Amino acid sequence: MSAPRTMALSDAPYAPTAIEIAALEKIKEIVGPKGWTSDPSAMEPNLVEDRGLFHGRAQMVVKPTSAAEVSGVLKLCNEAGIPVVPQGGNTSLCGGSVPFETGNEIVLSLARMNKVRSIDPLNYTMTVEAGCVLQFLQEEAAKADRYFPLSLAAEGSCMIGGNLSTNAGGTNVLRYGNTRDLTLGLEVVLPDGRIWNGLGSLRKDNTGYDLKHLFVGAEGTLGIITAAVVKLFPKPRDIRTAFCAIRDVDAAIELLQRARAESGDSVETFELIPRLVIDLVLKHMPDCQDPLGEQYDMYTLIELVTTSDNDTGIEERFEAILGAAMEDGLILDAALAQNETQRQEFWKLRENASESQKIEGASIKHDVSVPVASLPAFYKAAAEAISKVDENARIVAFGHAGDGNLHYNVAEPEGGDSNAFVNRWDEYNRAVHDVVVSFGGSISAEHGIGRLKRDELAHYKDPVALDLMRTLKAAIDPNGIMNPGKVI
Repeated sequence: MSAPRTMALSDAPYAPTAIEIAALEKIKEIVGPKGWTSDPSAMEPNLVEDRGLFHGRAQMVVKPTSAAEVSGVLKLCNEAGIPVVPQGGNTSLCGGSVPFETGNEIVLSLARMNKVRSIDPLNYTMTVEAGCVLQFLQEEAAKADRYFPLSLAAEGSCMIGGNLSTNAGGTNVLRYGNTRDLTLGLEVVLPDGRIWNGLGSLRKDNTGYDLKHLFVGAEGTLGIITAAVVKLFPKPRDIRTAFCAIRDVDAAIELLQRARAESGDSVETFELIPRLVIDLVLKHMPDCQDPLGEQYDMYTLIELVTTSDNDTGIEERFEAILGAAMEDGLILDAALAQNETQRQEFWKLRENASESQKIEGASIKHDVSVPVASLPAFYKAAAEAISKVDENARIVAFGHAGDGNLHYNVAEPEGGDSNAFVNRWDEYNRAVHDVVVSFGGSISAEHGIGRLKRDELAHYKDPVALDLMRTLKAAIDPNGIMNPGKVI
């Protein structure tokens, strides 16, 4: 694939056909005056990808308020051949939520479909609309004394529809699973306007194909998710957090398996953080501090939870686990959060990792996963592969070690030429992804494919799997209007 970059937009606007113009006018009637805009300045936030790699155009941004309105819009677009780009919070990191530069598409934003339809505390479920911001759902679950565990850096702006469409992961996958694992049912509008009401809240339903899994992770290429039934869990009563300096990545995996076994599998978070991440955060982000007195090469951020008010021994168990690991040389130093303020101080170092890289300069990001047991060997092999491309490139590899997902980013050399670095995008991609695949891993762990990784998917994915994906796409979206040019 070519190095992605913002493409120059032509001065000439797209010229819609008479059929398209008629369809667009009918769409305006369906969603009402507050439900659409074609003003360039008003559309701008919906046209630019979060990292600025892609900047597209659209005939119109449409914001329906119901599945019925989405149905009417898609039916018209399908008949007129107008491509549709579904969009939630537009926090995609792979260009999946923005239109191309051609200007012939419309963006369909779910932002006004933002209601919690119901919460069932006894069934541990919540029925939500696709435009609900993730943090809002976490807060609504907490009001019902329940816990919605999906958590990621963009939770203050990303929407659950986008989380579902990309099968988002985050920091709690180790204990609760990806978004797919948190989903019981969906409401989906198909390309021809039909509405599939699959909002079931059953844990067991063996009546044929489990259709929801077609749409979770499909990035809007098969239809538009308008609502979902998601799982809730008992609300954590106590969370214990430690920031540990560790011997190496091997020690991290040994510590992980010990912590899971000796805590009754109550490890919620296990993040791997190299020293370079700490240095970049301290350099660029205010109000952050190093939790430990000395500097070390590698760290982990670990959290244990309990959902029982009667579990008074979690602190003692955690200290025993860490103490034994320190005696055995796995942990070199550690700090335990004594209160919520200290806990948040630890999290600042992890949550500001990406932003500090952006300030530091150009970086080529890889969202990859390998089997957890293979992480140490992968870490070493990938570093060797990068050094063959440029021995001065800086490796900023951090992330969700507990589920085998690393954000294996490569930063430009200090004082280097950013343009020259980015122009070698293909070389860095191939170096990292070849190693990932050699370990039986995935080139996209939680960010999706979108536009950015489409060629990479075609290169690495099993040909039979790709053929099945294309068959499904052709069967469900024969006119190819749903987010064309993304994923496959």
